[in-house]
Amino acid sequence: MEEITKFIVFKLKEQSFGVNIQQVISIERVQDITEVPRTSEFIKGVTGLRGETTPIIDLKERLLIAETETTDDSRILVVSVQDMQVGLIVDAATEVMDIDHEMIQAAPRLVGGVKDTFIKGVAKVDSHLLILLDLDRIVDFEETNELREVVFDDEEV
Repeated sequence: MEEITKFIVFKLKEQSFGVNIQQVISIERVQDITEVPRTSEFIKGVTGLRGETTPIIDLKERLLIAETETTDDSRILVVSVQDMQVGLIVDAATEVMDIDHEMIQAAPRLVGGVKDTFIKGVAKVDSHLLILLDLDRIVDFEETNELREVVFDDEEV
């Protein structure tokens, strides 16, 4: 019996990535982000999304992909990571795709400059590779605590 999972497909530069749709709460337009001093470089700040103060991560910086400007196509993927709502800035959210588990292969050690620790696998879709990210590994334990502090400090103001 085939097992199919739905993935939200998005772009960072010219590369397509996917995340399991069950972790995605919503896709929002980029809005004003309040910077928080003394945080990791990839944490851009916080913003109010869906009634919650939400830490915002620039996913390109997190994955060490060259920076590009925010455009009208840029979006914030609001996701659930380790029981916390987090916003991920991406260049564009393009589609929802059904991917059969048989199409998913283990990730090579380095894919498009992205460390394999962040990657769940790769799927060959049509003629290109779709990199499937493991959102629970995008932020490690220390960074999760930093994100919680960012939100906590902002709510005290």
